[in-house]
Amino acid sequence: MYYGAIKKFDIANGEGIRTTLFVSGCRNRCPGCFQPETWAFDYGMPFGTDAEREILDSLKNPSVRGFTVLGGEPMEPENQRELLPLLHKVKSLYPDKSIWLYTGNLYEELTGDVGSHPKCLDITPELLSYVDILVDGRFEESKKSLGLRFRGSQNQRIIDLNKTRESGSIVIWEGCKEDKVYASVTD
Repeated sequence: MYYGAIKKFDIANGEGIRTTLFVSGCRNRCPGCFQPETWAFDYGMPFGTDAEREILDSLKNPSVRGFTVLGGEPMEPENQRELLPLLHKVKSLYPDKSIWLYTGNLYEELTGDVGSHPKCLDITPELLSYVDILVDGRFEESKKSLGLRFRGSQNQRIIDLNKTRESGSIVIWEGCKEDKVYASVTD
């Protein structure tokens, strides 16, 4: 897996101050994507122990509330295989810090029967088990809104995966329910 950047003290990609990993590689290629350079699977630098250590060390800071993964597309099969051990380590070492993951795929596509979708792998359920908040759906330029919290277009959902697992149905994250644009889309 390659990555384009590790951002520390990021406040744009999830609630609170976060460490963010921008992975490379995306087959979705959404028109209007804000990072088309990350579509290439070899963009940036190879992910290895130094990058992992940088992420884990940054999470030691008590003001950092969590870790975010976006891209590119974290749920590309190649990326899932590399991200699984990283997310496991983050959750094991920092169980009180949240993990946010952005994907152009829908939650339903990722949680079907293994093999029912190209990105629904045998390891996908375990990977998603470490994720607290999933921002799903492709960026749609016609639904772009600068007033949305933590997403680019109105069709994208911010799913509280912990509550979703508990209830058995999709639960939208409480932090965006007051968003008037979001409320009108889901009503």
